[in-house]
Amino acid sequence: MSQVPRPSQLTACPACREPLDPADNFCGGCGADLSAVPPPALLDEGPADYRLALPEPGARTAVRAPLAPPAPPGDGPHRPAWPPGAEASAGPGAPDPRTGAVLGVPPQAGHAAPGAPPGPGAVRPGAGGTGRSCGSCRSGMIDKDGYCEHCGHAQPRERDHMEHELPGVAAVSDRGLRHHRNEDAYAVSAIALADGAPATVAVVSDGVSSATRPDEASAAACAAARELLVTALPQGEDPREATHDAIMRAAEAVNSLAAPARGPLQHDPHRHENAPACTIVTAVVTGDLLTVGWVGDSRAYWVPEDRSTQPARLTEDDSWAAQMVAAGLLSEAEAYADERAHAITGWLGADAYEVEPHTASFHPDRKGVVIVCTDGLWNYAESAELMAEVTPPDARTRPLECARQLLAHALDGGGHDNVTVAVLPFPLAPEGAGSA
Repeated sequence: MSQVPRPSQLTACPACREPLDPADNFCGGCGADLSAVPPPALLDEGPADYRLALPEPGARTAVRAPLAPPAPPGDGPHRPAWPPGAEASAGPGAPDPRTGAVLGVPPQAGHAAPGAPPGPGAVRPGAGGTGRSCGSCRSGMIDKDGYCEHCGHAQPRERDHMEHELPGVAAVSDRGLRHHRNEDAYAVSAIALADGAPATVAVVSDGVSSATRPDEASAAACAAARELLVTALPQGEDPREATHDAIMRAAEAVNSLAAPARGPLQHDPHRHENAPACTIVTAVVTGDLLTVGWVGDSRAYWVPEDRSTQPARLTEDDSWAAQMVAAGLLSEAEAYADERAHAITGWLGADAYEVEPHTASFHPDRKGVVIVCTDGLWNYAESAELMAEVTPPDARTRPLECARQLLAHALDGGGHDNVTVAVLPFPLAPEGAGSA
């Protein structure tokens, strides 16, 4: 953020150094009361499952950059080579086409034993604000803005950690260890095709941190893309065409979030709001066909169950580094060592260049899983070989556990960004067609 503070106003939180807005009464990162300098112990207090947002100087965030010299014109989107496919089929029957989850389901609080004191986050009937008790001091109540009325701590939000599992697809999203909110989103569905065969859909989106309301952009993109896919595929539309249309529908949804043009913000005459923006990647498994689509630098990987065979990255980033490599100006090692490497050159948003979704279809000839993720994960396993190394061997039979382990890998590596990953087993098992 960038604000001009009043002379008498703190410019950064004394506890976690999070930049402050002149109107802030509490720190948006750690929830500290700014009316008094918090004690040093503040950073060590609180429940184990609540992570303070400690910003790291130089930490990578998605940024948009001017287009680099254009790559030579090609015949179409990047399509990694694939061995000749063998037949793989899914059994008949599937859940209702509208079955699915957008963003995910937050963990539910457990019920306390009779007579036991309310636990953190417990609902107290008749209490003011949200009716939930503070997870830090355990005595104050949470107001409608998400802060404890007693100690001032910010409380974990619904999107801080989300996970969901359906037959044939699972997804997990987490705020990470450095960001004060989760700007990623996902949507997953298990659907029935026109012939009754099961299919799975996953959409993952990463909000562009330098844009306005990136969390809203990613949520809108996922919801819109999923809605079109679960409507078009059961009607017999080609998966690749449906994927293209779904990304265009997502772009329209993000465009609609842009506010009408207006002047600079009153408290900062040098600051202007830009349009909400995000990346997107989709994966659809239909019978023996795997279809992916993307705009930006969120990725899809193929990890075979037999690790003696070759994994593959299925997408090509819209980024400065990818353009440098495609144009032959830098080697891959040189490009990704540059500080501009992860600046994206394609995104969804009202101020984006003309959106042209990339799509590709494959016929895998063996069992495996599709890993669909944001850069919060692939920054810690960038190549297909590294992604295969950190993917558990039972990923195809335990997709949710696989997604959790991949999240843990990113957090163990530093968790510098939001982390979102969806796992789609291939091929779909006949029993995977049950209702969720």
